[in-house]
Amino acid sequence: MKIVVVSDSHGDRAIIQELVNKYAGQVDAIFHCGDSELLADDPLVSQLRIVQGNMDFAEFPDHLVQEISGKRILLTHGHHQNVNGGLLNLELYARSLSADIVLFGHTHQLGAVFDDQMLFVNPGSIAYPRGQYAGLGGTYAIISMNQRNYTVQYYNRQFEPVANLELRFPF
Repeated sequence: MKIVVVSDSHGDRAIIQELVNKYAGQVDAIFHCGDSELLADDPLVSQLRIVQGNMDFAEFPDHLVQEISGKRILLTHGHHQNVNGGLLNLELYARSLSADIVLFGHTHQLGAVFDDQMLFVNPGSIAYPRGQYAGLGGTYAIISMNQRNYTVQYYNRQFEPVANLELRFPF
């Protein structure tokens, strides 16, 4: 399994187009965790797994669950689970949907945690990052999986891997 995860592009259609051009056909899916501000009829939407964020006006679903390589992936923005206040509500929601991998945004801060056999990944904001890695100018993540590990590698807007932000989680 290999997937691209992006979030909080806030109308920067060009960077989403670049991601699609670079990765379409090379990964199992491209997930957008919301606040894309794309229109529902935008041709890019058909190339993404996308959910509605708190700043989206298009009628995207609140969440999606998709199975890839035997893993159930939950895609949500996270604002309904109050992720700014921690991951507990998101974890409870994900467990109710039997998720193995949880993809979310909203905070604009990248992070990955593996807890009790569940992987949580926030790719950060590709357009308006916050927190410790705001100076990178925007990030996205690629998650790959082999028979023993998840690997989460963060990338900057120039499609370069971010040093020291390749995380491995055995399962």
